[in-house]
Amino acid sequence: MADSSHAWAAMTPTAFLDRAAAAHGSRIAVVDGEQRWNYTEFRDRCRRLAGGLRAVAAGRPVAVLAPNTHVALEAHYGVPWAGVPLVALNTRLGTRELTYILEHSDAGVLVYDPSYAEIVGEVRAALKTPLVAIDAGSAYEDLLAGAEPVQEEVADERSLLAVNYTSGTTGRPKGVMYHHRGAYLQALAMANQFALSPHTVHLWTLPMFHCNGWCFTWAVTAAGGTHVCLPKVEPSEIWRLIQEEGVTSLNGAPAVLDLIAHFEGASPLSRQVSVGTGGAPPAPAVLRRTTRLGFDVTHLYGLTESFGPALVCEPVPEWQDLAEETVVRLKARQGVGNLVSLPPRVVDGHGGDVPADGATVGEIALRGNNVMLGYLRDEAATRGAIPDGWFRTGDLAVRHPDGYVEIRDRSKDVIISGGENIASVEVEHVLAEHPAVLEAAVVGAADTRWGEIPVAFVQLAPGASATAEELVDHVKARLARYKAPRLVVFGPLPKTSTGKTQKFLLRARAAEEHL
Repeated sequence: MADSSHAWAAMTPTAFLDRAAAAHGSRIAVVDGEQRWNYTEFRDRCRRLAGGLRAVAAGRPVAVLAPNTHVALEAHYGVPWAGVPLVALNTRLGTRELTYILEHSDAGVLVYDPSYAEIVGEVRAALKTPLVAIDAGSAYEDLLAGAEPVQEEVADERSLLAVNYTSGTTGRPKGVMYHHRGAYLQALAMANQFALSPHTVHLWTLPMFHCNGWCFTWAVTAAGGTHVCLPKVEPSEIWRLIQEEGVTSLNGAPAVLDLIAHFEGASPLSRQVSVGTGGAPPAPAVLRRTTRLGFDVTHLYGLTESFGPALVCEPVPEWQDLAEETVVRLKARQGVGNLVSLPPRVVDGHGGDVPADGATVGEIALRGNNVMLGYLRDEAATRGAIPDGWFRTGDLAVRHPDGYVEIRDRSKDVIISGGENIASVEVEHVLAEHPAVLEAAVVGAADTRWGEIPVAFVQLAPGASATAEELVDHVKARLARYKAPRLVVFGPLPKTSTGKTQKFLLRARAAEEHL
Protein backbone atom coordinates (compact mmCIF):
# COMPACT_ATOMS: atom_id res chain seq x y z
CA MET A 1 0.00 0.00 0.00
CA ALA A 2 1.26 3.49 -0.83
CA ASP A 3 2.26 5.82 1.96
CA SER A 4 -0.88 7.50 3.31
CA SER A 5 0.69 9.83 5.86
CA HIS A 6 -0.58 12.76 3.81
CA ALA A 7 -4.15 11.71 4.59
CA TRP A 8 -3.93 11.90 8.35
CA ALA A 9 -3.14 14.39 11.12
CA ALA A 10 -3.51 13.91 14.84
CA MET A 11 -6.63 15.61 16.17
CA THR A 12 -5.88 18.35 18.69
CA PRO A 13 -8.06 21.33 19.62
CA THR A 14 -5.09 23.68 19.50
CA ALA A 15 -5.10 23.29 15.70
CA PHE A 16 -8.21 25.45 15.60
CA LEU A 17 -6.09 28.48 16.51
CA ASP A 18 -3.80 27.87 13.54
CA ARG A 19 -6.80 27.84 11.25
CA ALA A 20 -8.41 30.90 12.89
CA ALA A 21 -5.19 32.93 12.57
CA ALA A 22 -4.88 31.96 8.91
CA ALA A 23 -8.52 32.64 8.05
CA HIS A 24 -9.41 35.44 10.50
CA GLY A 25 -6.05 36.92 11.49
CA SER A 26 -7.15 40.55 11.59
CA ARG A 27 -10.45 39.91 13.38
CA ILE A 28 -10.81 40.33 17.15
CA ALA A 29 -10.24 37.05 18.95
CA VAL A 30 -10.19 38.10 22.61
CA VAL A 31 -11.73 40.95 24.59
CA ASP A 32 -10.61 41.32 28.20
CA GLY A 33 -11.68 44.62 29.71
CA GLU A 34 -9.94 47.35 27.71
CA GLN A 35 -7.54 44.87 26.09
CA ARG A 36 -8.20 43.36 22.67
CA TRP A 37 -6.18 41.00 20.52
CA ASN A 38 -6.83 39.80 16.99
CA TYR A 39 -6.28 36.19 16.00
CA THR A 40 -2.77 36.78 14.68
CA GLU A 41 -1.77 38.40 17.98
CA PHE A 42 -3.60 35.77 20.05
CA ARG A 43 -1.78 32.91 18.31
CA ASP A 44 1.58 34.65 18.71
CA ARG A 45 1.00 35.13 22.43
CA CYS A 46 0.06 31.48 22.88
CA ARG A 47 3.16 30.32 20.98
CA ARG A 48 5.37 32.57 23.10
CA LEU A 49 3.67 31.26 26.23
CA ALA A 50 4.54 27.76 25.04
CA GLY A 51 8.16 28.73 24.54
CA GLY A 52 8.40 30.34 27.95
CA LEU A 53 6.74 27.42 29.73
CA ARG A 54 8.76 24.73 28.00
CA ALA A 55 11.91 26.32 29.39
CA VAL A 56 10.69 26.03 33.01
CA ALA A 57 8.15 23.16 33.14
CA ALA A 58 10.76 20.42 32.61
CA GLY A 59 8.11 18.16 31.07
CA ARG A 60 5.73 18.42 34.03
CA PRO A 61 2.10 19.67 33.84
CA VAL A 62 1.33 23.37 34.09
CA ALA A 63 -1.41 24.48 36.49
CA VAL A 64 -3.34 27.73 36.09
CA LEU A 65 -5.24 29.51 38.85
CA ALA A 66 -7.08 32.39 37.24
CA PRO A 67 -10.59 33.71 36.70
CA ASN A 68 -11.98 34.05 33.18
CA THR A 69 -9.21 36.25 31.78
CA HIS A 70 -7.06 36.13 28.65
CA VAL A 71 -4.46 34.28 30.73
CA ALA A 72 -6.81 31.35 31.39
CA LEU A 73 -7.76 31.29 27.71
CA GLU A 74 -4.18 31.49 26.43
CA ALA A 75 -3.24 28.58 28.66
CA HIS A 76 -5.59 26.32 26.69
CA TYR A 77 -3.28 26.69 23.72
CA GLY A 78 0.09 27.66 25.13
CA VAL A 79 0.34 24.83 27.66
CA PRO A 80 -0.39 21.98 25.17
CA TRP A 81 1.93 23.67 22.66
CA ALA A 82 4.63 23.44 25.33
CA GLY A 83 4.13 19.68 25.16
CA VAL A 84 2.68 19.25 28.66
CA PRO A 85 -0.83 18.78 30.11
CA LEU A 86 -2.92 21.67 31.40
CA VAL A 87 -4.35 21.61 34.93
CA ALA A 88 -6.98 24.36 35.17
CA LEU A 89 -7.65 24.93 38.86
CA ASN A 90 -10.99 25.69 40.47
CA THR A 91 -10.63 29.24 41.78
CA ARG A 92 -12.87 28.59 44.79
CA LEU A 93 -10.80 25.81 46.31
CA GLY A 94 -8.96 26.24 49.58
CA THR A 95 -5.30 25.73 50.45
CA ARG A 96 -5.73 22.06 51.32
CA GLU A 97 -7.47 21.08 48.07
CA LEU A 98 -5.12 23.12 45.87
CA THR A 99 -2.09 21.63 47.56
CA TYR A 100 -3.42 18.11 47.03
CA ILE A 101 -4.19 18.72 43.34
CA LEU A 102 -0.80 20.28 42.60
CA GLU A 103 0.98 17.39 44.26
CA HIS A 104 -1.24 14.69 42.76
CA SER A 105 -0.88 16.10 39.24
CA ASP A 106 2.88 16.63 39.70
CA ALA A 107 2.57 20.17 38.37
CA GLY A 108 5.90 21.81 37.68
CA VAL A 109 4.58 25.33 37.07
CA LEU A 110 1.75 27.37 38.56
CA VAL A 111 0.55 30.42 36.66
CA TYR A 112 -1.66 32.47 38.95
CA ASP A 113 -3.68 35.66 38.85
CA PRO A 114 -2.31 38.32 41.23
CA SER A 115 -5.60 38.32 43.14
CA TYR A 116 -4.73 34.84 44.42
CA ALA A 117 -1.23 35.74 45.65
CA GLU A 118 -2.06 35.12 49.32
CA ILE A 119 -3.45 31.60 48.89
CA VAL A 120 -0.68 30.73 46.44
CA GLY A 121 1.84 31.67 49.13
CA GLU A 122 0.11 29.32 51.57
CA VAL A 123 0.00 26.52 49.01
CA ARG A 124 3.66 26.85 48.08
CA ALA A 125 4.60 26.68 51.74
CA ALA A 126 2.61 23.45 52.11
CA LEU A 127 3.94 21.70 48.99
CA LYS A 128 6.40 18.87 49.44
CA THR A 129 7.75 19.29 45.92
CA PRO A 130 8.56 22.88 44.89
CA LEU A 131 7.27 24.35 41.65
CA VAL A 132 7.81 27.47 39.59
CA ALA A 133 5.17 30.13 40.31
CA ILE A 134 4.47 32.83 37.71
CA ASP A 135 2.41 35.88 38.61
CA ALA A 136 0.01 36.48 35.69
CA GLY A 137 0.79 40.18 35.72
CA SER A 138 4.10 41.74 34.76
CA ALA A 139 6.01 38.46 35.26
CA TYR A 140 3.71 36.74 32.77
CA GLU A 141 4.14 39.47 30.18
CA ASP A 142 7.92 39.39 30.71
CA LEU A 143 7.85 35.63 30.13
CA LEU A 144 6.06 36.09 26.80
CA ALA A 145 8.26 38.99 25.71
CA GLY A 146 11.48 37.05 26.26
CA ALA A 147 10.35 33.70 24.86
CA GLU A 148 10.88 32.14 21.46
CA PRO A 149 7.60 30.99 19.84
CA VAL A 150 7.13 27.23 20.19
CA GLN A 151 4.48 24.84 18.95
CA GLU A 152 4.97 21.21 19.94
CA GLU A 153 3.47 18.74 17.47
CA VAL A 154 1.00 16.15 18.75
CA ALA A 155 2.02 12.65 17.69
CA ASP A 156 -0.66 10.70 19.57
CA GLU A 157 -4.15 12.20 19.59
CA ARG A 158 -5.08 10.02 22.56
CA SER A 159 -2.23 11.41 24.64
CA LEU A 160 -2.89 13.53 27.71
CA LEU A 161 -4.13 17.06 26.94
CA ALA A 162 -5.47 18.17 30.31
CA VAL A 163 -6.30 16.96 33.80
CA ASN A 164 -9.52 18.33 35.29
CA TYR A 165 -10.27 17.63 38.92
CA THR A 166 -13.72 16.72 40.18
CA SER A 167 -15.22 18.70 43.03
CA GLY A 168 -14.33 16.05 45.59
CA THR A 169 -17.55 16.46 47.58
CA THR A 170 -17.59 12.75 48.50
CA GLY A 171 -13.84 12.34 48.98
CA ARG A 172 -10.60 13.53 47.51
CA PRO A 173 -10.81 15.15 44.07
CA LYS A 174 -10.16 12.79 41.17
CA GLY A 175 -8.04 13.84 38.21
CA VAL A 176 -10.05 13.30 35.02
CA MET A 177 -7.71 12.71 32.06
CA TYR A 178 -8.67 14.43 28.79
CA HIS A 179 -7.15 13.42 25.46
CA HIS A 180 -6.58 15.63 22.41
CA ARG A 181 -8.98 13.65 20.23
CA GLY A 182 -11.87 13.97 22.65
CA ALA A 183 -11.44 17.73 23.14
CA TYR A 184 -11.16 18.27 19.37
CA LEU A 185 -14.38 16.39 18.65
CA GLN A 186 -16.25 17.83 21.62
CA ALA A 187 -15.31 21.36 20.51
CA LEU A 188 -16.67 20.63 17.04
CA ALA A 189 -19.86 19.27 18.57
CA MET A 190 -20.38 22.43 20.63
CA ALA A 191 -19.65 24.66 17.62
CA ASN A 192 -22.22 22.73 15.62
CA GLN A 193 -24.93 22.45 18.26
CA PHE A 194 -24.81 26.20 18.93
CA ALA A 195 -24.23 27.28 15.32
CA LEU A 196 -21.05 29.16 16.24
CA SER A 197 -19.54 31.20 13.40
CA PRO A 198 -17.32 34.25 12.74
CA HIS A 199 -20.37 36.27 13.85
CA THR A 200 -20.24 34.68 17.31
CA VAL A 201 -19.42 36.88 20.30
CA HIS A 202 -19.21 34.50 23.25
CA LEU A 203 -19.41 35.81 26.82
CA TRP A 204 -17.49 33.75 29.40
CA THR A 205 -20.08 33.38 32.16
CA LEU A 206 -19.03 29.73 32.60
CA PRO A 207 -15.68 29.17 34.37
CA MET A 208 -12.97 28.17 31.92
CA PHE A 209 -11.62 25.73 34.49
CA HIS A 210 -14.89 23.77 34.43
CA CYS A 211 -14.39 20.99 31.85
CA ASN A 212 -12.16 23.51 30.03
CA GLY A 213 -15.22 25.70 29.64
CA TRP A 214 -17.23 22.77 28.23
CA CYS A 215 -14.60 22.87 25.44
CA PHE A 216 -15.91 26.26 24.26
CA THR A 217 -12.37 27.56 24.88
CA TRP A 218 -11.58 25.73 21.65
CA ALA A 219 -15.03 25.73 20.00
CA VAL A 220 -15.34 29.52 19.73
CA THR A 221 -11.87 29.66 18.19
CA ALA A 222 -12.76 26.85 15.77
CA ALA A 223 -15.64 29.01 14.53
CA GLY A 224 -13.52 32.17 14.30
CA GLY A 225 -15.70 33.89 16.89
CA THR A 226 -14.78 36.39 19.60
CA HIS A 227 -14.10 35.45 23.24
CA VAL A 228 -15.32 38.07 25.75
CA CYS A 229 -13.71 37.46 29.12
CA LEU A 230 -15.68 37.92 32.34
CA PRO A 231 -13.57 37.54 35.52
CA LYS A 232 -16.58 37.70 37.84
CA VAL A 233 -20.25 36.83 37.33
CA GLU A 234 -22.06 40.08 38.01
CA PRO A 235 -25.52 40.57 36.47
CA SER A 236 -24.94 44.27 35.77
CA GLU A 237 -21.69 43.54 33.93
CA ILE A 238 -23.28 40.68 32.00
CA TRP A 239 -26.09 42.92 30.77
CA ARG A 240 -23.61 45.70 29.91
CA LEU A 241 -21.44 43.37 27.84
CA ILE A 242 -24.46 41.84 26.11
CA GLN A 243 -25.42 45.30 24.91
CA GLU A 244 -22.03 46.93 24.29
CA GLU A 245 -20.08 43.99 22.88
CA GLY A 246 -22.96 42.49 20.92
CA VAL A 247 -22.86 39.17 22.77
CA THR A 248 -24.53 36.36 20.85
CA SER A 249 -23.97 33.40 23.19
CA LEU A 250 -23.12 32.45 26.75
CA ASN A 251 -23.23 29.40 29.04
CA GLY A 252 -23.91 28.83 32.71
CA ALA A 253 -25.67 26.88 35.41
CA PRO A 254 -29.41 27.52 35.99
CA ALA A 255 -28.43 29.67 38.97
CA VAL A 256 -26.54 32.01 36.63
CA LEU A 257 -29.58 32.23 34.38
CA ASP A 258 -31.66 33.12 37.42
CA LEU A 259 -29.25 35.95 38.31
CA ILE A 260 -29.49 37.30 34.77
CA ALA A 261 -33.28 37.04 34.60
CA HIS A 262 -33.89 38.60 38.03
CA PHE A 263 -31.52 41.53 37.59
CA GLU A 264 -33.43 44.76 38.21
CA GLY A 265 -32.22 46.17 34.90
CA ALA A 266 -33.24 43.11 32.86
CA SER A 267 -35.34 43.89 29.81
CA PRO A 268 -36.34 42.00 26.65
CA LEU A 269 -33.45 41.64 24.23
CA SER A 270 -33.46 43.35 20.86
CA ARG A 271 -31.90 40.20 19.38
CA GLN A 272 -31.79 36.58 20.46
CA VAL A 273 -28.87 35.38 22.61
CA SER A 274 -28.08 31.67 22.61
CA VAL A 275 -27.61 30.11 26.06
CA GLY A 276 -26.36 26.69 27.08
CA THR A 277 -27.26 25.64 30.59
CA GLY A 278 -26.26 22.61 32.60
CA GLY A 279 -24.72 21.45 35.85
CA ALA A 280 -28.16 20.86 37.34
CA PRO A 281 -31.57 20.15 35.79
CA PRO A 282 -33.11 23.57 35.09
CA ALA A 283 -36.52 24.16 36.58
CA PRO A 284 -39.17 24.94 33.95
CA ALA A 285 -39.67 28.26 35.73
CA VAL A 286 -36.05 29.24 34.96
CA LEU A 287 -36.47 28.35 31.30
CA ARG A 288 -39.71 30.29 31.11
CA ARG A 289 -38.22 33.48 32.59
CA THR A 290 -35.12 33.53 30.39
CA THR A 291 -36.99 32.59 27.22
CA ARG A 292 -39.45 35.44 27.69
CA LEU A 293 -36.49 37.86 27.86
CA GLY A 294 -35.32 36.66 24.45
CA PHE A 295 -32.68 34.09 25.41
CA ASP A 296 -32.72 30.87 23.38
CA VAL A 297 -31.95 28.34 26.09
CA THR A 298 -30.67 24.84 25.38
CA HIS A 299 -30.32 22.34 28.19
CA LEU A 300 -27.08 20.35 28.24
CA TYR A 301 -26.04 17.35 30.30
CA GLY A 302 -22.64 15.97 31.05
CA LEU A 303 -19.89 15.57 33.58
CA THR A 304 -16.23 16.36 33.93
CA GLU A 305 -15.67 12.79 32.77
CA SER A 306 -17.45 13.48 29.45
CA PHE A 307 -15.66 16.70 28.43
CA GLY A 308 -18.73 18.62 29.54
CA PRO A 309 -22.02 18.28 27.63
CA ALA A 310 -22.45 14.75 26.27
CA LEU A 311 -26.21 15.17 25.85
CA VAL A 312 -28.11 18.11 24.41
CA CYS A 313 -31.84 18.73 24.57
CA GLU A 314 -32.01 19.43 20.87
CA PRO A 315 -35.26 21.20 19.91
CA VAL A 316 -37.01 19.85 16.84
CA PRO A 317 -39.38 21.66 14.43
CA GLU A 318 -42.36 19.59 15.63
CA TRP A 319 -42.21 21.41 18.99
CA GLN A 320 -42.93 24.81 17.43
CA ASP A 321 -46.68 24.32 17.33
CA LEU A 322 -46.97 23.06 20.91
CA ALA A 323 -48.15 25.11 23.88
CA GLU A 324 -45.48 27.12 25.71
CA GLU A 325 -45.77 25.06 28.90
CA THR A 326 -45.34 21.83 26.95
CA VAL A 327 -42.25 23.13 25.16
CA VAL A 328 -40.72 24.38 28.42
CA ARG A 329 -41.07 20.94 29.98
CA LEU A 330 -39.69 19.20 26.90
CA LYS A 331 -36.67 21.55 26.93
CA ALA A 332 -35.99 20.78 30.61
CA ARG A 333 -35.05 17.20 29.71
CA GLN A 334 -31.41 16.16 29.36
CA GLY A 335 -31.88 15.13 25.73
CA VAL A 336 -29.96 13.01 23.25
CA GLY A 337 -26.29 12.47 22.52
CA ASN A 338 -24.49 15.44 20.99
CA LEU A 339 -23.10 15.34 17.46
CA VAL A 340 -20.02 13.26 18.36
CA SER A 341 -21.44 11.24 21.26
CA LEU A 342 -22.41 7.62 20.96
CA PRO A 343 -26.10 7.20 21.83
CA PRO A 344 -26.35 7.27 25.64
CA ARG A 345 -27.86 4.34 27.46
CA VAL A 346 -30.07 4.12 30.54
CA VAL A 347 -29.25 0.83 32.24
CA ASP A 348 -30.54 -1.24 35.12
CA GLY A 349 -28.47 -2.79 37.89
CA HIS A 350 -27.44 -5.67 35.62
CA GLY A 351 -26.25 -3.44 32.78
CA GLY A 352 -29.31 -4.01 30.58
CA ASP A 353 -31.22 -1.21 28.87
CA VAL A 354 -34.44 -0.06 30.52
CA PRO A 355 -37.50 0.31 28.26
CA ALA A 356 -38.08 3.71 26.63
CA ASP A 357 -41.36 4.23 28.44
CA GLY A 358 -40.64 7.47 30.29
CA ALA A 359 -41.20 5.70 33.60
CA THR A 360 -38.63 2.96 34.22
CA VAL A 361 -35.64 4.41 36.05
CA GLY A 362 -32.05 3.40 35.35
CA GLU A 363 -28.57 4.93 35.38
CA ILE A 364 -27.17 6.98 32.49
CA ALA A 365 -24.16 5.24 30.91
CA LEU A 366 -21.77 6.76 28.35
CA ARG A 367 -18.88 5.72 26.12
CA GLY A 368 -17.13 7.08 23.05
CA ASN A 369 -14.61 9.65 21.91
CA ASN A 370 -15.77 12.29 24.38
CA VAL A 371 -15.33 10.17 27.50
CA MET A 372 -12.22 10.46 29.67
CA LEU A 373 -9.21 8.18 29.45
CA GLY A 374 -9.65 7.47 33.16
CA TYR A 375 -8.71 8.90 36.54
CA LEU A 376 -5.09 9.94 36.99
CA ARG A 377 -3.18 7.48 39.18
CA ASP A 378 -6.40 5.80 40.35
CA GLU A 379 -7.01 2.55 38.50
CA ALA A 380 -9.45 1.29 41.13
CA ALA A 381 -11.72 4.32 40.72
CA THR A 382 -11.48 4.03 36.94
CA ARG A 383 -12.53 0.37 37.03
CA GLY A 384 -15.37 1.19 39.40
CA ALA A 385 -16.68 3.94 37.13
CA ILE A 386 -16.32 1.90 33.93
CA PRO A 387 -17.19 -1.69 34.91
CA ASP A 388 -18.08 -2.99 31.44
CA GLY A 389 -16.81 -0.47 28.90
CA TRP A 390 -19.60 2.00 29.72
CA PHE A 391 -18.99 4.91 32.08
CA ARG A 392 -21.60 5.05 34.87
CA THR A 393 -22.60 8.63 35.61
CA GLY A 394 -24.41 8.10 38.91
CA ASP A 395 -27.46 9.92 37.53
CA LEU A 396 -30.82 8.16 37.59
CA ALA A 397 -33.01 8.79 34.57
CA VAL A 398 -35.75 7.55 32.27
CA ARG A 399 -35.76 7.30 28.48
CA HIS A 400 -38.82 8.65 26.72
CA PRO A 401 -40.38 7.05 23.63
CA ASP A 402 -38.84 9.81 21.47
CA GLY A 403 -35.37 8.76 22.68
CA TYR A 404 -34.80 11.76 24.94
CA VAL A 405 -33.34 11.09 28.37
CA GLU A 406 -34.65 12.82 31.48
CA ILE A 407 -32.96 12.74 34.88
CA ARG A 408 -35.01 11.73 37.86
CA ASP A 409 -32.23 12.26 40.42
CA ARG A 410 -28.67 11.65 41.41
CA SER A 411 -28.50 8.17 42.89
CA LYS A 412 -27.32 9.63 46.19
CA ASP A 413 -30.05 12.30 46.21
CA VAL A 414 -33.07 10.00 46.19
CA ILE A 415 -34.98 10.37 49.47
CA ILE A 416 -36.59 7.22 50.87
CA SER A 417 -39.38 8.21 53.23
CA GLY A 418 -41.67 5.61 54.73
CA GLY A 419 -40.59 3.16 52.05
CA GLU A 420 -41.46 5.57 49.23
CA ASN A 421 -38.86 7.03 46.87
CA ILE A 422 -38.93 10.81 46.51
CA ALA A 423 -36.99 12.40 43.64
CA SER A 424 -35.56 15.65 45.00
CA VAL A 425 -35.43 17.18 41.51
CA GLU A 426 -39.20 16.76 41.09
CA VAL A 427 -39.94 18.58 44.35
CA GLU A 428 -37.39 21.30 43.52
CA HIS A 429 -39.04 22.00 40.18
CA VAL A 430 -42.47 22.32 41.77
CA LEU A 431 -41.14 24.71 44.42
CA ALA A 432 -39.50 26.80 41.68
CA GLU A 433 -42.93 27.22 40.07
CA HIS A 434 -44.04 29.33 43.04
CA PRO A 435 -43.76 33.00 42.03
CA ALA A 436 -41.93 33.94 45.24
CA VAL A 437 -39.19 31.31 44.86
CA LEU A 438 -35.89 32.15 43.17
CA GLU A 439 -34.46 28.64 43.59
CA ALA A 440 -34.83 25.62 45.85
CA ALA A 441 -32.92 22.52 46.86
CA VAL A 442 -34.37 19.47 48.58
CA VAL A 443 -32.42 16.91 50.60
CA GLY A 444 -33.21 14.11 52.99
CA ALA A 445 -32.77 14.22 56.75
CA ALA A 446 -32.71 11.11 58.96
CA ASP A 447 -35.97 10.55 60.84
CA THR A 448 -36.74 7.91 63.47
CA ARG A 449 -40.26 7.31 62.18
CA TRP A 450 -39.98 7.69 58.41
CA GLY A 451 -36.34 6.79 57.83
CA GLU A 452 -35.89 10.09 55.99
CA ILE A 453 -37.94 13.21 55.47
CA PRO A 454 -37.61 15.81 52.69
CA VAL A 455 -36.19 19.16 53.80
CA ALA A 456 -36.43 22.15 51.45
CA PHE A 457 -33.92 24.99 51.34
CA VAL A 458 -35.43 27.98 49.59
CA GLN A 459 -34.09 31.30 48.40
CA LEU A 460 -36.85 33.79 47.68
CA ALA A 461 -36.82 36.13 44.72
CA PRO A 462 -35.79 39.73 45.45
CA GLY A 463 -38.64 41.58 47.15
CA ALA A 464 -40.82 38.47 47.40
CA SER A 465 -42.26 36.86 50.51
CA ALA A 466 -43.72 33.46 51.33
CA THR A 467 -44.21 31.32 54.42
CA ALA A 468 -43.09 27.75 54.89
CA GLU A 469 -46.72 26.65 55.20
CA GLU A 470 -47.59 28.35 51.92
CA LEU A 471 -44.79 26.55 50.07
CA VAL A 472 -45.66 23.17 51.58
CA ASP A 473 -49.28 23.61 50.53
CA HIS A 474 -48.07 24.59 47.05
CA VAL A 475 -46.26 21.25 46.74
CA LYS A 476 -49.11 19.22 48.21
CA ALA A 477 -51.48 20.68 45.63
CA ARG A 478 -49.30 19.38 42.81
CA LEU A 479 -47.60 16.21 44.05
CA ALA A 480 -48.35 13.29 46.33
CA ARG A 481 -48.60 14.60 49.88
CA TYR A 482 -45.73 12.42 51.13
CA LYS A 483 -43.38 14.28 48.73
CA ALA A 484 -44.02 17.64 50.38
CA PRO A 485 -41.20 19.05 52.55
CA ARG A 486 -41.61 18.49 56.25
CA LEU A 487 -39.29 21.40 56.94
CA VAL A 488 -38.53 24.57 54.97
CA VAL A 489 -35.38 26.61 55.59
CA PHE A 490 -35.02 30.05 53.98
CA GLY A 491 -31.78 31.64 52.82
CA PRO A 492 -29.12 31.60 50.05
CA LEU A 493 -28.02 28.19 48.80
CA PRO A 494 -24.33 27.24 49.02
CA LYS A 495 -22.85 26.89 45.53
CA THR A 496 -19.77 25.56 43.84
CA SER A 497 -17.89 27.85 41.47
CA THR A 498 -19.84 26.34 38.58
CA GLY A 499 -23.21 27.11 40.12
CA LYS A 500 -24.06 23.67 41.44
CA THR A 501 -25.83 23.56 44.80
CA GLN A 502 -23.62 21.92 47.41
CA LYS A 503 -26.12 19.40 48.71
CA PHE A 504 -23.63 17.75 51.03
CA LEU A 505 -23.58 21.01 53.04
CA LEU A 506 -27.37 21.16 53.00
CA ARG A 507 -27.62 17.57 54.24
CA ALA A 508 -25.42 18.45 57.20
CA ARG A 509 -27.53 21.49 57.93
CA ALA A 510 -30.76 19.52 57.53
CA ALA A 511 -29.51 17.05 60.12
CA GLU A 512 -28.93 19.94 62.55
CA GLU A 513 -32.30 21.56 61.82
CA HIS A 514 -34.24 18.28 62.22
CA LEU A 515 -33.19 17.00 65.60
